[in-house]
Amino acid sequence: MKKFLLVAVGFAALAGSACSKAPECTSEVLTQKAQELTTALQAAITKDPAKAAELTTKVQEIGTKYQGSTTSADACKAYDELITAIKG
Repeated sequence: MKKFLLVAVGFAALAGSACSKAPECTSEVLTQKAQELTTALQAAITKDPAKAAELTTKVQEIGTKYQGSTTSADACKAYDELITAIKG
């Protein structure tokens, strides 16, 4: 579980480093999405601890997909994909 949360925190740092200020994805929106992601991760792991490895893989795949991205819009898309993958 610690590894999973570290991956998520690392991803949040990557998304937070996005330098573009797209109007639809402000720093406030990124903060809200990060909080929603954290809540979803905690709920998913609490509900089914055996899924932690599977969720970690999903987080890593999406993180890799957006690894070179430097825009807030891409960061928001990545958060949305992560949240959907975790809740789905």
